[in-house]
Amino acid sequence: MTSALDQSPFLRACRRDPLASPPIWLMRQAGRYLKEYRELRERVPFLEMCKDPDLVTEVTEHAARRLGVDAAIIFSDLLLPVEAFGQVLTYEAGDGPAVSPPIREAADIDRLREPDLEADLGYVFEGIRRTRRALPAGLPLIGFAGAPFTLASYMIEGGGSASYRHTKTLLYSDPGAWNALMGRIVRLIGGYLNAQIAAGAQAVQIFDSWVGCLSPDDYREFALPHVQSLVAAVRPGVPVIYFGTQTGSLLSQIGATGAGVVGVDWRVDLLEAWDAIGKGAIMGNLDPTALFAPRGELVRRARALLDRAGSRPGWIFNLGHGILPHTPVDNVLALVETVHAWQAPR
Repeated sequence: MTSALDQSPFLRACRRDPLASPPIWLMRQAGRYLKEYRELRERVPFLEMCKDPDLVTEVTEHAARRLGVDAAIIFSDLLLPVEAFGQVLTYEAGDGPAVSPPIREAADIDRLREPDLEADLGYVFEGIRRTRRALPAGLPLIGFAGAPFTLASYMIEGGGSASYRHTKTLLYSDPGAWNALMGRIVRLIGGYLNAQIAAGAQAVQIFDSWVGCLSPDDYREFALPHVQSLVAAVRPGVPVIYFGTQTGSLLSQIGATGAGVVGVDWRVDLLEAWDAIGKGAIMGNLDPTALFAPRGELVRRARALLDRAGSRPGWIFNLGHGILPHTPVDNVLALVETVHAWQAPR
């Protein structure tokens, strides 16, 4: 790792080094709120964009440069690895992702094919290599993947879900099949994240978008051991961010995942969440809808969060979820400027 990268505010915050102001990057900072992204999406289907290394580089680099954030995150999709198992991934306008055929029993797991990382997902690694070359030398690049529970849920439900009925039916009725599926996912995603690191990512984020549907007991039994295995599989010394939504009841257990940074959503108090996690760095957690507020109110809310947590080492300023479509770009720029202008009291 070059000295410029090693001394970047983002990586220093991951190490909990004291900083005058926290670094900031934003989930979905390359997204539909940007005019240039919308224009590209009108010409190129989403999955085609994800699989074109040149477009991945263009979208990732443009967002980071346009916003002036302290880290870039590779433009990709957390569901791409399901194709490596032989499932079919599609995106229909207005309907979100669909995964077929869905897994519903042990026999379906047995029919999954053995992934070939380079053959199945090599376009992701090439996109990272090209993006790393295009980014400023001192700007970290974040790779990412879906967490075992969230990825398994998509594979089982076949898409979005309100109740996760099929997922919970499988884990309750056949824990052996559930653990077999999770083991296969951990092996694939561990290799996938390490290949992203080898291609040029300085940190990785594990998205557990759906894990908040679990009770604390179910999280402890059916999700936590597999997250721990995945985090342990990542190359030592590389920061791992673990992010989930609606995880307020799970925070003390999330502190045991082994991730050096935990991202939290806006439904929890940042400092209370940090204390519940118990160690490491934290990322979050401004409500994404605050970016629709009048500029003065947005700045007031950001400064209030900065005044509460900004002088505590190990905080990465982010939203509590991704930037929403139709978010005013000028407000995003104002948020980044506000965070960068804030100084810890002496």
